[in-house]
Amino acid sequence: MKRNMALIRRIVVAALALLLAAGSLSAQTAQEKKAREGRLIDARTAMDLGDYRTAEKILTELSRQPDNDAALYYLAVIELGTKRFAAAQEHFARAAAIDPGNFWYRDALAVAYSMDGKDEKTVETYEQLLKDFPDRNDLWFNLVNLYLKLKRNDRALEAMDQIETLYGKNEAVTSTRYDLLMQDYKADEALQVLADYNESNPSPVILTRMGDHVMSQAKDSLARSYYEQALALQPDYSPALLGLAESCRIRRDFPGYFSTLDTFVGNADIPAGYKSQYLGRLLGLVFSQEDAAFLQTFRPQLDSLIGTAVTLHPADSAIVSTAGAYYNSTGRGEKAIEVFGRNKDLHPDSPGARLTWIQTLAYNGRLDDAAAQCDSAIARFPREYAFYELKNAVLYNRQDEDGLLANCQAILDRFGDDRQTKVATLSTIGDILYQRGDDKEAFKYYKKVLKIDPDYAPALNNYAYYLSLKGKQLEKALKMSRKTVEQEPDNPTYLDTIGWILHLMGRSSEAKAYFKHAMLYGGKESATCLAHYAAVLKALGEEDLAKVYRNQAELRSKEGKE
Repeated sequence: MKRNMALIRRIVVAALALLLAAGSLSAQTAQEKKAREGRLIDARTAMDLGDYRTAEKILTELSRQPDNDAALYYLAVIELGTKRFAAAQEHFARAAAIDPGNFWYRDALAVAYSMDGKDEKTVETYEQLLKDFPDRNDLWFNLVNLYLKLKRNDRALEAMDQIETLYGKNEAVTSTRYDLLMQDYKADEALQVLADYNESNPSPVILTRMGDHVMSQAKDSLARSYYEQALALQPDYSPALLGLAESCRIRRDFPGYFSTLDTFVGNADIPAGYKSQYLGRLLGLVFSQEDAAFLQTFRPQLDSLIGTAVTLHPADSAIVSTAGAYYNSTGRGEKAIEVFGRNKDLHPDSPGARLTWIQTLAYNGRLDDAAAQCDSAIARFPREYAFYELKNAVLYNRQDEDGLLANCQAILDRFGDDRQTKVATLSTIGDILYQRGDDKEAFKYYKKVLKIDPDYAPALNNYAYYLSLKGKQLEKALKMSRKTVEQEPDNPTYLDTIGWILHLMGRSSEAKAYFKHAMLYGGKESATCLAHYAAVLKALGEEDLAKVYRNQAELRSKEGKE
């Protein structure tokens, strides 16, 4: 059971009204009572203003009075908000002892126990509260949740009986009882609970749960019947539509499957969020399984679903993202650009919508357009770092080193106060300078980076690797490289670097272990890593295996996977 500060504030407000109305200070003179109430109001005002230090000082003073339950209560509220659970529990308990008929004091004590993870004490407090306040249905439901957490399903069922006695049966109570019985492996009894409720109160919710239940027992025809009954009561009930679709899919009734999904996606009253979640899962399954036959056979139906979703919800970012990803994955980049571009126009003040559109331009090879749009976006959203970062990626792919250096300087000018951004940007400048052949300046920038952050792995790795290529300061390079592997022991790039340095130092046996590890974590995708491993194996006299990795390196190189 979770409670938050908003709930605690509601407790405070309600209790204040009760306290001031109850005349709990009646044992004092009128003048003393007025002064005390005034100080209490001062404390509450300070709490409302967020000045908890002042409030706590006042309340601590007032709480020393033997019968000031209000001060104890509010002091406990502050302690609870700052997670001083033991103190809060003590002060709530003292307030409740002074005024045991005050519901809020005892309920707050239960909250304090719950937040402190003392479930047994929470249950005990609620059970005692219910003896005095049996009509508080929220307490019954809290107890059900606690019993479930403590795996006391028998007590939870007893509490459900009491809830039904007090308030009658409803969908929520019936569903909870069903869940309890299922947890006790009483599947037939659980289904009967649903059926009994539905007989007197036909419900799309309960019928759908019945359908899901029998579907899990491979009774898809019966499940379909329940889903159809649910839809007869509420034609746009999403869980029933999706259940019906799933029953069709299991029977490989794909016309029925897509017809049901057409109804689901085409219903304007069903929220776009439900549609995007389902379509995302469906497409994720299709592409993750690389089911080319399914995609080829049913692409028209998938196109129709996506098109309908975008037409009905053109401004919904989740729908647009799903559609764009689908078009990109099916080789229709221009269609993806069009969808994301329309979304950008519908949300002109959204940096995210514009960013996604530019990313799609870049992904589909329109680098010049992407670079120009990055500039436009930076002018419109100058504080959005993501556009500068994207521009760097675009310029890198355009091999525009001058543009890269200029953009990096713009990043430093605007975001240089941020340590992480500064480190990453200086490291990028070092990389660019090295690629331009200016080793001396590149190494200066790596040194600047490591002066700010001695553990920045990308700079450590590149600096170490470039030193190894020059055959210089190999001990220094090894020390830097070792730090990167300690941070990311499964990073194939870092493993390649340390392995190559060790090989150059004549320690090929040690190097081999790092390369073997790299092969398990993506090293086989890198022509450089494969070639390095081949050289190490050759040095160790394993010529046949070295030849295998040389051939793989040549293949990856032809594929452009350096």
